[in-house]
Amino acid sequence: MQMQTGTASQTNEKPETAKKLVEIKDLKKYFSVTSGTFRKNTQTVRAVDGVTFDVFKGETLGLVGESGCGKSTLGRCILRLYEPTSGEISFDGQNITQLKSEYLRSLRRRMQIIFQDPYASLNPRMTVGNIIGEALVIHKLFADIAERQKRVAELLSIVGLRPEALFRYPHEFSGGQRQRIGIARALAVDPQFIVCDEPVSALDVSIQAQIVNLLQDLQAEFGLTYLFIAHDLMIVKHISTRVAVMYLGNIAEVAPSSELYVDPKHPYTRALLSAVPIADPTRKKSRIMLKGEIPSPINPPSGCKFHPRCPEVMEICSEVTPPLIHISEKRQVACHLY
Repeated sequence: MQMQTGTASQTNEKPETAKKLVEIKDLKKYFSVTSGTFRKNTQTVRAVDGVTFDVFKGETLGLVGESGCGKSTLGRCILRLYEPTSGEISFDGQNITQLKSEYLRSLRRRMQIIFQDPYASLNPRMTVGNIIGEALVIHKLFADIAERQKRVAELLSIVGLRPEALFRYPHEFSGGQRQRIGIARALAVDPQFIVCDEPVSALDVSIQAQIVNLLQDLQAEFGLTYLFIAHDLMIVKHISTRVAVMYLGNIAEVAPSSELYVDPKHPYTRALLSAVPIADPTRKKSRIMLKGEIPSPINPPSGCKFHPRCPEVMEICSEVTPPLIHISEKRQVACHLY
């Protein structure tokens, strides 16, 4: 998989000097689930359980972790696609946590999402032109149909598709082409911030690099800010300025990409990186094998949620939840080892 190097997202090694675009404080999202014969037993899934971090303007913050750790839920809460249970979300200095629907609609122009599944995220009954142009109609950006079609054709060209594609339907395109359509839809209203929810995980490996390179080119051209959610650590390493590691609804570590992959601090981060394959067969790499399975978010462990599987567990780990603290100017870790 060939990817571009020296992209804009990797040149900003000091995001703390940039302006904060998104600020998340103690964000929680709980889901109620019922069980039993008569659906009387109600339990709570703690999908996101007290997350705090910032996204700086112009950067790409990678969000990684095992499946089910709450990455996608977190991304959708930030966009208010899911209503947070508690906590605070600020966008460009404005608290949007309790923003009413009439005000939230205007904010949608500045915050968009690229979905994981390019097959399920496009309406099969709509033409590509209508799919991309729908947001233009909702936000009343182009009253004239001809002008709207011209804008859609321009967007298709930007993402590498022929303008005549606007008259065709999603089933006529490959997975990679459909994801390009999804990207064009996200770009239609000139957003500042885009949540990329595992945008390449459903694609062939040969196509993934093309989409990642496209996202980087668009970021450089339009000054976009990304929250890039993924489970492929090598793709995240390539595209991200900084990386946040998530485990069972909490942030375990945040660090610049260039530092995290060289010197991971949290035991969970070290275990994740030890599982990344090495292309060079002459190099040997010791694998950190975690014991047990990921605990249920319905009944998470006390103290540090990682302690039942941690190879460096201490007595305090099962009793006290470690806060996410700065161990250096650029690095944060939630671990009692620091």
